[in-house]
Amino acid sequence: MRISCHYMYLYVLLFILVVSQARKDGIDDSIAKYDGVWSVEVPYTSAIENDHALVLKSKAKHHAVSTKLFRPIKFDTNELVIQYDVKFQDGIDCGGAYIKLLSASPNLDLKQFNDKTPYTIMFGPDKCGLENKFHFIFRHKNPKTGVYEEKHAKKVVPELESYFSDKKTHLYTLVNPPKEIDDPDDKKPSDWDEREKIVDTNAKKPDDWDEDAPATIEDESAVKPSGWLDDEPEMIPDPAAIPPKDWDREMDGEWVAPQINNPKCASAPGCGKWQRPIIPNPKYKGKWSAPMIPNPNYKGIWTPRKIPNPHYFEEKNPFKSLAEVNAIGLELWSMTDGITFDNFLIVDSKRAADEFAQETWTIKKEAERLADPKAQSVVDAIRETYNEKPWLIFVVGLVCTLPILLCCIYMCRSPSKQHDIGMRKKTDTSTPDDSHVHVSERNAETEELEESGEEDIVQVSKGSGDESTANKTGSSRDNSGEETPDESGETEKAAAKQSIRKRRSRKE
Repeated sequence: MRISCHYMYLYVLLFILVVSQARKDGIDDSIAKYDGVWSVEVPYTSAIENDHALVLKSKAKHHAVSTKLFRPIKFDTNELVIQYDVKFQDGIDCGGAYIKLLSASPNLDLKQFNDKTPYTIMFGPDKCGLENKFHFIFRHKNPKTGVYEEKHAKKVVPELESYFSDKKTHLYTLVNPPKEIDDPDDKKPSDWDEREKIVDTNAKKPDDWDEDAPATIEDESAVKPSGWLDDEPEMIPDPAAIPPKDWDREMDGEWVAPQINNPKCASAPGCGKWQRPIIPNPKYKGKWSAPMIPNPNYKGIWTPRKIPNPHYFEEKNPFKSLAEVNAIGLELWSMTDGITFDNFLIVDSKRAADEFAQETWTIKKEAERLADPKAQSVVDAIRETYNEKPWLIFVVGLVCTLPILLCCIYMCRSPSKQHDIGMRKKTDTSTPDDSHVHVSERNAETEELEESGEEDIVQVSKGSGDESTANKTGSSRDNSGEETPDESGETEKAAAKQSIRKRRSRKE
């Protein structure tokens, strides 16, 4: 174990522990005495050989131990660091592990160290039941009133449960009144209306509102069940019962057999007089009252106006106003034993505190990790990483999400150009960029079609010909006796042109 006061670069490695012999006021004598046992020993869960620590050894007892500092601490610098490590070897259900920096006083007697002993700073973990706390309290002298006041830090936000249950060594490092108050002289105006809603004075009871209608009525639609035994009582005298032997008729009166359930009623729907069941009255409305409406004069709940707090002050360097410290102590109640404390440090440099932690706590943490027979679960590792580096969880989540996001974008993007080309080929549609090419292609196809059609028509004319043409030709032949080549060619061309015009008109 080592207590180091690096403050003003003074190292104190030799110290004397003083166990308190005080009694606590206002509680039962059986637990009033600070008789909890302390020991400087190697913890049974230590992962480092001969690594001594201060161990709280008793259950359900008050413990108090302290030591004088070699040199008092005067808060005349801008930085203050308090640091130590704690290990709950068996976990903890209810108990504290915080330290107190005791205020310097000529009357300070460490043998009488108790909960009433003035302290300057209180710092460290505390737990009872489901409530996990991390204290930081300093007693500050108000420069205006001269009264020492306790200033509590806000509740620590990160999850603290693992610090009390994981049975590992944890390092704890400690690296004002409101500006305005309610005006005590401010009075609520007499016409201030705080009623949010008021009775509607203009409302009238409806004519069909029956205030005398009962809340319940008999069910007129109910019918007596078949087989109901009207003449049979539900209870009958026990025929098997006999009077006690010591029954004196003259002294005790006429003996009456005890009542039992009528066995005939067990097989019937019921016995005795049948009555209709009671049901809620559908016409019941109760006593009429006017409805509530929003209050047009509602001004809200009145509160006094705010004025500057005459006791408010802004402390630029709060540590300068703290009481001088000349001792450090542990004053605790615990339902669990085996709490270890080690490597206490008070320093005026965060860099020095980090270097000290590297030489002590970091080595111990790594040794405990290697010595742990149970591998750390994935959930524990994630929780520890989140507590130490919450930004790393965000980065990992982003890296894991990015590929999924890119896949979604790829799946949801518009069809590719190759797909468009295939569709255009399938549907024979054109695009603006290719209009000229398609027009040229269409003209070429038309010319080819016309040429092929022309050839086909000419061939048909040659094979069968038009009836009128054939007749005319025959007449011509008869008249002339012989057909000239020019006349035959002109006839064929005219027939071909007429057929082409017909095909063009059909296409159009």
